[in-house]
Amino acid sequence: MTNWLRKQEPSGCPEELGPLQLAWLGDAVWEMHQRIIFCKKPARSRDLHESVVSKVKAEGQAEALRKIEQDLTDIEKQFVRRGRNKVGRGSRKVDIVVYAKATGFETLVGWLFLKDPARLAALLDRLEIDEPAGYNH
Repeated sequence: MTNWLRKQEPSGCPEELGPLQLAWLGDAVWEMHQRIIFCKKPARSRDLHESVVSKVKAEGQAEALRKIEQDLTDIEKQFVRRGRNKVGRGSRKVDIVVYAKATGFETLVGWLFLKDPARLAALLDRLEIDEPAGYNH
């Protein structure tokens, strides 16, 4: 499900962007990825929406980060830390630790989308391998 990412060329200078800009971009990339996955599954629009929301909300992003953390390079971990440390008050609905991890994940996704889309695709593939067969949240 990551072929769309593999076809992307690195673009711009992501190092010139701040962590919150990268997180903003990463959030959009992550949601697009989830929508591509779920649109191929037969379901009502409402069910598809709820499935995607469960993956793109902070808890889902923090869980995704937990699953790939061991596979990250030192520089990738640095971008996760930069995003995580940039979180202010966070959301009133989500624990600040979870929100910070989610922001770190988004920052990583945004940076890799611009810097190395093929590497991002490989990490996202890892997440798909971790899902149980027939996963339909």
